[in-house]
Amino acid sequence: MRSEAHAQPSCRFCGAPLTRTFVDLGVMPLANSYLDPAALERPEPAYPLHARVCGVCRLVQVDDVVPAEEIFGDYAYFSSYSASWVAHAGRYAAMMQKRFDLTKRSRVIEVASNDGYLLKHFRDAGIGVLGVEPAANVAAAAQAEGIETRVAFFGRETARMLRAEGIGADVLVGNNVLAHVPKLNDFVAGLAIALKPEGVLTMEFPHLLRLIEEVQFDTIYHEHFSYFSLLTVEQVFARHRLRLFDVESLPTHGGSLRIFACHADGRRHEPGPALERLRAEERRARLDTEVGYEGFAERVAEVRDGLLAFLSEQRAAGRRVAAYGAAAKGNTLLNYCGIGPDDIGFVVDVSPYKQGRLLPGSYIPIVAADALRRERPDYILILPWNLKREIMEQTAFIGDWGGRFVVAIPRIEIMPAQSALQAAG
Repeated sequence: MRSEAHAQPSCRFCGAPLTRTFVDLGVMPLANSYLDPAALERPEPAYPLHARVCGVCRLVQVDDVVPAEEIFGDYAYFSSYSASWVAHAGRYAAMMQKRFDLTKRSRVIEVASNDGYLLKHFRDAGIGVLGVEPAANVAAAAQAEGIETRVAFFGRETARMLRAEGIGADVLVGNNVLAHVPKLNDFVAGLAIALKPEGVLTMEFPHLLRLIEEVQFDTIYHEHFSYFSLLTVEQVFARHRLRLFDVESLPTHGGSLRIFACHADGRRHEPGPALERLRAEERRARLDTEVGYEGFAERVAEVRDGLLAFLSEQRAAGRRVAAYGAAAKGNTLLNYCGIGPDDIGFVVDVSPYKQGRLLPGSYIPIVAADALRRERPDYILILPWNLKREIMEQTAFIGDWGGRFVVAIPRIEIMPAQSALQAAG
């Protein structure tokens, strides 16, 4: 990890100068800005993607180079297209109803509620719901399903408007949104305003410890402004008088945390032992010191070199490689490695919103899944590796012509289709 001698941005949480690099991934387009082929006639915007670590609070963060409105105004990710994620949301809703005795008089508010994938589970149980979603196109999908959704960026102002209407949360939910927030203190302050005095707040986000251990650098992109350890997130919430009382480690997105919080003066929720166990694990990984963040960039370069060597070998042998999943994380991987259509012929995706477009930066065409049977590639590179099992179940038929699956992170792994499920387990 090297010191930076030039201009020093400041930490978006504590304001300290950011003097140390975590990993510099170069200049890239926005990961979710899929291109119409006609757009190739115009220059594609691209921005530095440089992750730094704060020497005071240990928050890992990318430079704030793109306004949030430009990223989230018209969004390409619809949660309901992932069956495993919808099932995860259903299990969460059932657990919360049981654990916190939710009734028809309760209200669940989700910030960054996407297309209503989670709130519909509470709605179907007769519990009042409200979504807050900044992307109008995605919010419209939720509204079409009967999920009341406000189109707004969440923060102090939005929370105060809701409270002025008499709307507060018995359960306040945020899944994979905390990383997307450029104004971190404003956002968490808004959570404290929107949460009822004895309400419960849960947040899910990828765990920085797993990102480091598994070299998950592809989860770094412009719309992910921050990357959290438990060590850091406790500091952020404490500043706004919110107290963590429980935490769960989840397998989602390659390893996530689900934190449970309440108001600092709340009396209903005593801290559980899982918090101290995870604090101890992060201390063992040295996340409370500079040492825990050193050497990451070098390990990222090794992943790049391994993938490029694999693709070069397949080109030389005349074998064809396709990809599955036009995922944002895949765009970070492909653009960092300098991969294009000569290396990967096409990427399939189930989202009609993405089909017919091109991946940003790499310009690889996005097509429907039936292209696999038609083109019969020798290898399928799974870009959203966190959905590996689901994808391999859906496309096990590639074994009919000897096709094999590949993942690149944390290292190249090649899996025959006939044994794919065992390999994914």
